[in-house]
Amino acid sequence: MTALGTLVVPVLIGTVAAYALGRRVDVFAALTDGAAEGLRVIMKILPALIALLTGIYMLRASGALDALVSLCTPVLSLLGIPPETASLIFIRPISGSGALAVGSEIINKYGPDSLVGRTAAVMLGSTETTFYIIAVYFGAAGIRKTRYAIPAALCADLTGFIIASLTARLLL
Repeated sequence: MTALGTLVVPVLIGTVAAYALGRRVDVFAALTDGAAEGLRVIMKILPALIALLTGIYMLRASGALDALVSLCTPVLSLLGIPPETASLIFIRPISGSGALAVGSEIINKYGPDSLVGRTAAVMLGSTETTFYIIAVYFGAAGIRKTRYAIPAALCADLTGFIIASLTARLLL
């Protein structure tokens, strides 16, 4: 089975190349045109990605994230969301890898079977990296005005966080 798995990609590439040659398509020119287009897309979205990642690291390193978490603790308690997951709530809409690191810290500290650990796990699976997606996809499409996309996505994320907390309580 492993030998077959290692052949899938080369066979697929060879099949596509043979089909293109059969239709008299310049495969090399198509490949280089696609690579050039990919580089143009990367150059469009790279500044937004750098800004998002820099912002995340600055928030965590400066202590601003901890201050924001302590301010939101009463509201989260009213919503039934464990306050220990607040840092995850602020990082998740910005960065998936940052959220995964925060989620791992939470699960390691409180345990995977605790309410906080289960809530963090469900939050990671039921919410999206809103600002990252808007930066990448809107940037790649050349859309400058997001209009209602950000408020709608943040409302969906908040709903996901609340439902994650409810689901984690049901799983205990």
